[in-house]
Amino acid sequence: MGIRMSCDTGGTFTDLAVATEHEIRIFKSLTTPHDPVEGILNAITLAAEHFGQEQTDLLARVDSFMHATTRSLNAVLTGNVAKTVFLTTKGHPDVLVIREGGRSDPFNYSVPYPSPYVPRAQTFEIAERIGSDGSVIEALDETSVQDALAKAKTIGAEAIGVCLMWSVSNGAHEQRIGQLIQEVLPGVPYTLSHELNPTLREYRRASAACMDASLKPTMQTYLGSLKSRLIGAGFKGRLLMVTSQGGVMDADAVVRSPIHALNSGPAMAPVAGRFYARRDAESQIAIVADTGGTSYDVSIVRNGRIPRTKETWIGQPFQGHLTGFPSVDVTSVGAGGGSIAWVDEGGLLHVGPQSAGSTPGPVCYGRGGLLPTVTDCAVILGYLDPRFFLGGKIVLDVENARKALELNVASKLNVSVEEAALAVMALTTEKMVGAIEEISVNQGVDASSAALIGGGGAGGLNAVAVGQRLGCRSVLVPETGATLSAVGALMSDLYGEFTMVRYMSSAAFEPVSAAKVIAELKERCKAFIDTYGQGAVSTSIEIAVEARYPKQVWEIEIAVPDEDFSKSEALDQLVKAFHAEHRTLFQISDDQSGIEIIAWRAYVRCKLQNESEHQPIVVEVAEHDLRRPIYLAGKGWTEVNVRRFDEMMPGEVLDGPAIVESAVTTVVIDPGATAQRSAGGGLVVQL
Repeated sequence: MGIRMSCDTGGTFTDLAVATEHEIRIFKSLTTPHDPVEGILNAITLAAEHFGQEQTDLLARVDSFMHATTRSLNAVLTGNVAKTVFLTTKGHPDVLVIREGGRSDPFNYSVPYPSPYVPRAQTFEIAERIGSDGSVIEALDETSVQDALAKAKTIGAEAIGVCLMWSVSNGAHEQRIGQLIQEVLPGVPYTLSHELNPTLREYRRASAACMDASLKPTMQTYLGSLKSRLIGAGFKGRLLMVTSQGGVMDADAVVRSPIHALNSGPAMAPVAGRFYARRDAESQIAIVADTGGTSYDVSIVRNGRIPRTKETWIGQPFQGHLTGFPSVDVTSVGAGGGSIAWVDEGGLLHVGPQSAGSTPGPVCYGRGGLLPTVTDCAVILGYLDPRFFLGGKIVLDVENARKALELNVASKLNVSVEEAALAVMALTTEKMVGAIEEISVNQGVDASSAALIGGGGAGGLNAVAVGQRLGCRSVLVPETGATLSAVGALMSDLYGEFTMVRYMSSAAFEPVSAAKVIAELKERCKAFIDTYGQGAVSTSIEIAVEARYPKQVWEIEIAVPDEDFSKSEALDQLVKAFHAEHRTLFQISDDQSGIEIIAWRAYVRCKLQNESEHQPIVVEVAEHDLRRPIYLAGKGWTEVNVRRFDEMMPGEVLDGPAIVESAVTTVVIDPGATAQRSAGGGLVVQL
């Protein structure tokens, strides 16, 4: 068995997980914003040094390299995407402007109406019309297409998104436009909505097509550079990209549809969290928190199910843009290790959303940072060993961190530096608690019945405090929790998703039509397996429907219990499953009602390794202090026990206050809590 690597490029750190035959080892290096690939290669160099090999020799043994990145997400958020033209049916140029309606604050008229993803000046109407039944109401006027493409060329279009009315029922017109684009503007990337996202809703389809097209030049350049430089460094294996849906895709497929990688990084934390919750937490509900340098990402795993949402906004809801795709449901707030602490003109303390990132980073990194961060406060309070940060690769500058906090926070609040640092940590904890309470209330979850999974390099600083504040039953910090998303990628499956819009109702169900739809979706899945699934341990195909009660507006997704609809009980089982899911989501159901099926979905997964192969081990043997002083609320400086993660034996109990640390993370065991190393290797904290 060869080596597998996964890499998550965050705002502050680049995380690398290396899976050998028997173990997973984790490494961190600072992200290099000017050239993210450099940060990836730096992390691989650290791994090579650890294994006592040259980088080229190590990479030559790697079978697969999985990569998660926020590059496409940042491009959309900052508007640093290709200049995109939108082609739509004549009479419907405002699809991206009107959207689906809705306002986050409907009575606040000072909030300007959000700008469309593609400006109206770059939107061109095409004379054509397809009916809802797929019939051609008005033939495609190719002259109007030629005129639109001529205008696109004049304004310097770099990408083209195409979304025509009812192309989900008949994609012939969009396909012809694609052919004309290749003839008139060869080399300009384009996206056809019915191929990318065959969903019923026009805005979501149009938004997805335009967003995807706008990302193609950026991601083609980035992934091309990553692949060529990895190959140049000795890599001969397969490059896979993490997707927003909680799986991985072949990098070449992501180049063709880069929208799938928008939320790739945060999507992996629930995958790893699910594994660790099953192994150590003894809870059916796990709150998975991933604390990075910039953000705090939260999701909830129930009964082994990764949470998914269809409402995936890039930016603020209603003010941002819908991707139009389901994705792993993750809530993020600006409360990471690099979040900056500041005091406003009214004397009120804030943490974030601004972040020091990796450049210049927190003041204590000694890289030119001047503004105090959560990490600076942690080192001031003694939580972090300044000599052992990243295994001693960075010696933290405590004195300058104190000066920065004194100047920017303590003096303005008229408190000591230590009390200011405590206040920053307490406020950060409250922001984290607020994020968890928002998502748990929305999903009807009682946090007191859940285990909190503390992931991310900075996760252990607040995890126990957050768990105590929420009243969680326990807190679990996995041994690889510092790189939760990167490790999650190693545990994920190769993933594909296919959709067909076919309306049916339970009152007038068509078993023959349903069988044809399922057969076609399965054929697409089998083609996916034949193309991308070589070497998979196992494969699976799941059929689901998007259904609703008659005349409702929104659908929910239901897995099809029995795909053989030639049997009458198969439809009955599907209807019962819909009622049960509706009760779970909304606490109400209409059990006497039938349902309407709007669309059919097929999910194909190729398992790349058996779950039994997940044997995370982190070994960092080094000299360290058995006790050190930390600053505690109401007690001041207090000597506490310090243990290394790898030195704690399974079953060994450590009472708080105490510190458990490794080269890549530090866990603060608050007073009143008790930590114990699990048989699997994680740190379980009883509150």
